[in-house]
Amino acid sequence: MHLLLAQKGTIADGNEAIDLGQSPADILFLSAADTELASIAAAYGRRTGARTLRIASLMNLMHPMSVDTYVERTARHAKLIVVRPLGGASYFRYVLEALHAAAIANKFQIAVLPGDDKPDPGLDPFSTVSAEDRERLWAYFTEGGADNAGLFLDYAEALISGGEKPQPARPLLKAGIWWPGEGVIGVGRWRAIAGRPDAATTADVKKESTVAICFYRALVQSGETKPVEALIDALAAKGMRALPLFVSSLKDQISIGTLQAIFAEAAPDVVMNATGFAVSAPGADRQPTVLESTGAPVLQVIFSGSSRAAWEASPQGLMARDLGMNVALPEVDGRILSRAVSFKAASVYDPAVEANIVGHEPLTDRVRFAARLAANWARLRRAGPEARRVAIVMANYPNRDGRLGNGVGLDTPAGTIEVLKAMVVEGYPIDGFPEDGDALMRFLMAGPTNAASRDREIREVISLAQYKDFLGSLPQQIQEEVTARWGEPEADPFFLNGAFALPLARFGEVLVGIQPARGYNIDPKETYHAPDLVPPHGYLAFYAFLRQVFKADAIVHMGKHGNLEWLPGKALALSENCYPEAVFGPTPHLYPFIVNDPGEGTQAKRRTSAVI
Repeated sequence: MHLLLAQKGTIADGNEAIDLGQSPADILFLSAADTELASIAAAYGRRTGARTLRIASLMNLMHPMSVDTYVERTARHAKLIVVRPLGGASYFRYVLEALHAAAIANKFQIAVLPGDDKPDPGLDPFSTVSAEDRERLWAYFTEGGADNAGLFLDYAEALISGGEKPQPARPLLKAGIWWPGEGVIGVGRWRAIAGRPDAATTADVKKESTVAICFYRALVQSGETKPVEALIDALAAKGMRALPLFVSSLKDQISIGTLQAIFAEAAPDVVMNATGFAVSAPGADRQPTVLESTGAPVLQVIFSGSSRAAWEASPQGLMARDLGMNVALPEVDGRILSRAVSFKAASVYDPAVEANIVGHEPLTDRVRFAARLAANWARLRRAGPEARRVAIVMANYPNRDGRLGNGVGLDTPAGTIEVLKAMVVEGYPIDGFPEDGDALMRFLMAGPTNAASRDREIREVISLAQYKDFLGSLPQQIQEEVTARWGEPEADPFFLNGAFALPLARFGEVLVGIQPARGYNIDPKETYHAPDLVPPHGYLAFYAFLRQVFKADAIVHMGKHGNLEWLPGKALALSENCYPEAVFGPTPHLYPFIVNDPGEGTQAKRRTSAVI
């Protein structure tokens, strides 16, 4: 067996024996948390005349040969080694035993600290530093932040030199408001710097929407706040005022109380949640979590633990850990999945500490999409029923008129009439709709359907120029694939007299229509769920009309199930080249769905941000 030399700008996973290639230094800091390594490297970079420092990820020291090489080349020459093994000794026993043996043999100090905020007596035998000193060092990490990272280095130097030890760790709140360049602030200061006066006294201020961003305190502790800063900027560009909130955990009572107090003074219109796991248990007696306590919709944004390259190459979209922690479990709390907006990247090699600095790197177009989705939900929530424009779309499978509006477990035509009646009661500007489901079907079949377009009553159209503007706004890959499969727009069977005839009917400010087929001259049963069949121009024209001509504030897909959620692309954490995103965009999406088919409902949630 041979060792691979670690390369600059790469992330190793510990499965192979590697040589980190680090030269000796006075202080070694080893941790399983990339955020901690980045924080200590940044603090070291702000110092002058300090003792030499090396940092390394414990995940790169999982192979025994990696450990032996590191001890021989680097560790045995140190004066102090500090280790933070997240998960305890069982995960890292070989490296802890090797480092402790080297410390005894070479007479240097070693401090092994718990990798989280809970005591771990099982780590005590691996240290030579006193319990009091370990407590002080540990506190710098449990509190976190740039100041405490600097104090940790001061304390490490004092242990080596025998000099005066610095002050204890400076407390960092368990939860609160954080702002770039400001740090932890109060509601009053947030109002001042977020662009809103203390009291809503003007019409402009009253129109301004607030989007809370909830993320882990660990990002503030480590300084890894780039994704949060990117979301703040993207929301500002959409006219939204960001309220960035850090929490230790959404199960931590202090964090919950802090958010409740902040929301009492600054209730958000929408929440963007970047924390993982689930807070509540499913069931009929489920209680709202603190994030939706004000009635705001909660969008799930993902700070992925994988690299951008892995995401781009994956048809799944996310690796198992992200899928479980940041998607499946938050779905228990009813989160609306948006996008993965940042990825782990070893983008910077720091020669001062001879290590790759791994951190969160936001992806601009994913951040912008999530911000647009939040802005559209905020706009929908702020607008009164009289100002909302809604489209209701019914499925059609197979693509014949006898199967219009089919929905498992639901009389979809009758259900649509009931929805329209309820909307009238709530003040939506609707009139002239048929009296019952049968009449609605007769009315829709008098217009274009997937079975026919000619010799039908054309009620709504989108011009060729309008459609080409929409098509031209889509990624080049989408344009080329659609044209390669279906030809030019004018060849589409629903292109009539210079425009696309659309299966839509208008009743006041509400549209009711039939979802287009995935293609023509194909077997609908064989291709309905086809992962590689791109939709035709007429399909794109239908949603282009809803989004850009009608300007729908929300789209409702009635019944189970349609075909939008089965278009080509990633399974979740979509990219701009995924067809559900290209077709539907950042549109608020509601989807009445049969309760006993969570698998296909989940498909709609994860690929079209549906509220089912």
